Amino acid sequence: MARRPASPAACDTIIAVTRILGILNLTHDSFSDGGRCLAPAAALEHAAGLRRDGADIIDVGAESTHPDSEDVSADEELRRLEPVVGALLAEAATVSIDTSKPAVMRRMAALGATWLNDVNGFRAAGAIDAAAECRANLIVMHSVWSDMDKASSSPRARRAASDPTVIVDRILEFFDERVTTLQRAGVACDRIVLDPGMGFFLGDSPVASLNVLAGIPRLLEFGFPLCVCTSRKSFIGAVLATDGAPQPVSQRGAGTLATEMWCIQHGVAFIRTHDVRPLRLALRMFAAIRAAADPSGLPPAK
Repeated sequence: MARRPASPAACDTIIAVTRILGILNLTHDSFSDGGRCLAPAAALEHAAGLRRDGADIIDVGAESTHPDSEDVSADEELRRLEPVVGALLAEAATVSIDTSKPAVMRRMAALGATWLNDVNGFRAAGAIDAAAECRANLIVMHSVWSDMDKASSSPRARRAASDPTVIVDRILEFFDERVTTLQRAGVACDRIVLDPGMGFFLGDSPVASLNVLAGIPRLLEFGFPLCVCTSRKSFIGAVLATDGAPQPVSQRGAGTLATEMWCIQHGVAFIRTHDVRPLRLALRMFAAIRAAADPSGLPPAK
């Protein structure tokens, strides 16, 4: 398997403090906050709030990825992204671009974005080449939909791809294939962060997401930093359902924070979230407790 080299001299980056990616959606159809930040001024105001609340990185996306989302052209993505990303970079913000399109990757990296976050795992034609050329850090996400059409695949195919009993094994296979492919293209391993996917990206069953969270220690044994986004996901709504009705998206904050802190406790280095402030405060509290338990351990989170 294409595990990260064990030697500290070989691509070894020590991440001592969890980093928070604040979500900024420039879309009208995102499942949680679609339409909120379509205008550049509104987007920049929201980004300023995320940064005040403690986001280390602003993760900007211009195309929704939920099941009923509309396709967006590369030109339209760039039209939405360029004024917002340009302004954020002028303010010295650290910016991640959530895209699967090579043309968007290249343009945003040239503009100065230092992270590329691809929910399709850099599987689109030309995406690997774009990632290798632009030198940005990469968040490589697993999705059960990577090898099938999300709208037309059969229920049997979906169940097989997202079988909760083997989902962690499937993710590790995906990680191995993607890391091998990226390394062959010339991408250094210290540029790679891996994301197991959550919620819809793991299929229809909430059990798959729960099993992946329980399997975080196994995923970390692969040797690369992990980024996890559970924020307001459907599996939280299902687990916290009342009388058979899923918990509304607007009420999933507590469930989100519980899953995020689980990830942090088990060593996840990057958390992508809509609600930065509660997570930052919880992280500070967690760090204080950890410091009291082991004064020689990691420094408190800022």
